[in-house]
Amino acid sequence: MTPFSSLTNRIFFASAALAVLAIGVAIYNVNVAVTAKEERELTRGLDEAGTLVEEYRQLLFDHFGREARLVADLPKLKAAVTENHPPTVRPLAEDYQRQLGADLLLVANPSGGVLAEVTDAPVGRLSPEALASIRAAPRETESALFLAHGGGILQLVSVPIWIATDPQEPRLLGTLVVGFTLDPRAAARFRDLTNSEIAFGMDGRIQASTLPQELWPSLSPLLARDGLTPSVWLAGNEYIGATRTLAADAGNRAPRAIVLRSRTERLQFLSMLHRRLAVIALVALLVATLVSYAIARTVTRPLGAITAAMREMAATGDLTRRIPPPAGTPWEDEDARLLAATFNTMTDSIARFQREATQRERLSSLGRLSTVVAHEIRNPLMIIKAALRPLRRDDVTPAQTRAAVVDIDEEIVRLNRIVSEVLDFARPIKFELAPVDLNALCQDAARASAGDSNGADVSLELDPSLPPIVSDGDRLRQVLLNLLGNARHAVAVRQEEAADGRPIRLTTRRAAGGRVAIALRDRGAGIAPEDLPRVFDPYFTTRRTGSGLGLAISRNIIEGLGGTIAISSRPGEGTDVRIELPA
Repeated sequence: MTPFSSLTNRIFFASAALAVLAIGVAIYNVNVAVTAKEERELTRGLDEAGTLVEEYRQLLFDHFGREARLVADLPKLKAAVTENHPPTVRPLAEDYQRQLGADLLLVANPSGGVLAEVTDAPVGRLSPEALASIRAAPRETESALFLAHGGGILQLVSVPIWIATDPQEPRLLGTLVVGFTLDPRAAARFRDLTNSEIAFGMDGRIQASTLPQELWPSLSPLLARDGLTPSVWLAGNEYIGATRTLAADAGNRAPRAIVLRSRTERLQFLSMLHRRLAVIALVALLVATLVSYAIARTVTRPLGAITAAMREMAATGDLTRRIPPPAGTPWEDEDARLLAATFNTMTDSIARFQREATQRERLSSLGRLSTVVAHEIRNPLMIIKAALRPLRRDDVTPAQTRAAVVDIDEEIVRLNRIVSEVLDFARPIKFELAPVDLNALCQDAARASAGDSNGADVSLELDPSLPPIVSDGDRLRQVLLNLLGNARHAVAVRQEEAADGRPIRLTTRRAAGGRVAIALRDRGAGIAPEDLPRVFDPYFTTRRTGSGLGLAISRNIIEGLGGTIAISSRPGEGTDVRIELPA
């Protein structure tokens, strides 16, 4: 027997598998959707942060460029630069640097000599290489310059200082350079602004970052490419990064900003969500399993009841078996009730058809038996006629008269028996119902059927808990006597007995549906398979002295009392007769 051979198991496994599949697909879709959403939010936030850094840097750059142009046009500065005297220029440079809030303000003469250099303390003085880069920049036009300096990147705007002595040809007095630094302080401001880690790099090296300096070498490869980097591992944490070129027109010397957001930190809550989903899935799976089993049992319970009833039908031959209606509970299954009612309606119809068929069969049998009855009656009548013939003579002797009277009396008894059996079979039986002790009735029938002492003994196995039933005791006794007589004859034919000397066993017990059962078993010769379907046919008999109406009448009595009778037999093993009666 395989696990899927049972309908209950198939429904259970199918429902459980469907529930598991539905729960699994739902949780998988939730995980995928939430993770994908977080990834999109992370990427979008990263892109927004990069755009914000670039826009804010450009805003600062434009601001300082505009301020530098205004300062370069001031007459006081032009007059000081015209003197080409550093002590004269420096106080003005310091004042303008403080007013602009710039990290660096430098004033140079037309040849590139530095007249004043004012820097913020963290920036420090410019190196000779930085000064050379500034001098190399165009002095007659406004230009931008980026320098790696002072733990960051200097973004400088260079503005020429002109004096219009000749409207047709203004004279260059010098150059004003104003700048601000992308250093750790600026990176920290950008981090607070964008909620992201920031790093600035130039010439393939990180110059400033909000991350610890020992992690900078791991960030340097990101400077070589623009765009998104899906995964960057730093100190055991996974980041997603985006590299932005801050000044596209600056060529290879353009500074770059790296914006980083921690995927590990951002997606931490997903781990908690996954754990909760796992717990929910486990609970839902257990609930789905229990519900699936309950559904399977609900579906198959009515089928089980019908199967049990049909099994009883097969065992007893009772096609009128009914299924008890389900108890009226709040959880009563409407389908089960409907199925039981439909089945009971079907069995009621079968019982009605059986009764009608039995009546039709009885009437049909009367027609078929007319020839048999005529033959059975003709023989006694011929014997009576032959017995009366000597009595017509005048010389009849007393001995002949007595012999004729004896013959006539025997044949009249025979005729009466034939007529009584035919009438018992043909007409509806009138029952006199009263409480009957079934055990006592079986004991009386066993004693009455014993006849002479040489007959086979009957073993009685009676259920003492059987209550009295309402039935016709005399008719039941007639049936039992008929069956016991057949059993004794079968045992006598076989001429064998069991080791306990009791080859006939008569039992009583309770049956399903509030009924009682009488079972008679003998170990006689048995009935041939081809004869078994005809044992209830009128005038069918295998005994030379049998009338063939005993079992037919017995079935009429049992069915008239609302019961069933069934016979099963195997040649050489014996015969079983089962009677069920309503209590």
